[in-house]
Amino acid sequence: MENRKKKRLLAIPVLIGLLAVAVVIALSLGAEPLSPRRMLQVLLQGRGSIDYTILTQLRLPRVLLGIAVGGALSLAGVMLQGVFRNPLVEPYTLGISGGAALGVCLNVLFRLTTRLGIWTLPLAGFLGALSAVAIVALLMLRRRFASVRDLLLVGVMISFVSSSLVMLIMAISRAEDLQGIVFWLMGSLDEPNSLLIGLASAISLLALALSWLFSLDLNALALGEEEAMHLGIRVERTRRVLFLLASLATGLSVSVAGIIGFVGLVVPHFMRRHVGSDHRLLLPAAWLCGAAFLVLCDTLARTLLSPLELPVGVITGILGGSLFVYALCTGGNLTGGRQ
Repeated sequence: MENRKKKRLLAIPVLIGLLAVAVVIALSLGAEPLSPRRMLQVLLQGRGSIDYTILTQLRLPRVLLGIAVGGALSLAGVMLQGVFRNPLVEPYTLGISGGAALGVCLNVLFRLTTRLGIWTLPLAGFLGALSAVAIVALLMLRRRFASVRDLLLVGVMISFVSSSLVMLIMAISRAEDLQGIVFWLMGSLDEPNSLLIGLASAISLLALALSWLFSLDLNALALGEEEAMHLGIRVERTRRVLFLLASLATGLSVSVAGIIGFVGLVVPHFMRRHVGSDHRLLLPAAWLCGAAFLVLCDTLARTLLSPLELPVGVITGILGGSLFVYALCTGGNLTGGRQ
């Protein structure tokens, strides 16, 4: 028992080290390889060289966005799984990602970014995600669906409807917009806009900080609603806040990076198996692991078939799905929690 606690306490430093290694690998690999020593020299020399431009203008923005989006999606998965007490819940199963995707596609269809500015892109994604959450929350408040299974089915149907509407938008879109929508739907961290990268990073860190404040509430919810209420937890308020945080994190991630699957499902599952179900540790661990996982997946997407760049959503789907099935086949369980 004592050794297990020590291992869990070491989880955060180990994950920070893993993230640092993933960042160094991502910055090093590419069409123009740069060793860590060369990167340090380039940064010390400052502007003026091609290597400096490659490092700071091409690779570093992708790494920062990968950290923000990977952490945000993993965090959203942990929050939603904690609220629903179901390890299979994630932004996709509740239709949050589908709603965000629909919002962004409507933005592209009506060219709001061109007319009003780049800030409309994350706003459209957030409003789309919030709309999907609002439908599920409204049904919960009205008690039309009493079981988690029913709510999950509603989320899946919202996701299907959103996907169908996205396909409809693609069918009526202009030819110059269609290619961008298709590539965006498959996920990409190739976002040069520093404002969006900074916004995604700020929201991801804010979601981590705010969700950690509710870590004890999530621990109580794991015991059941009645037990949580007896412990003094305001269940409905906690649910609303966490829904809002999850939709904000997911909506912004989807609007900036597109559809990136399995991060919000696989990472929380593996972290729960290795660090336990205490959300005080699980939330930061999932954020760090999700960030490292997406940065490494993006590096594979850039280098695997270089100079051809693969959509990062393809890599996360293949790796995430394979790891998830492997864990189940080797005796893993979905709830994970080694207490």
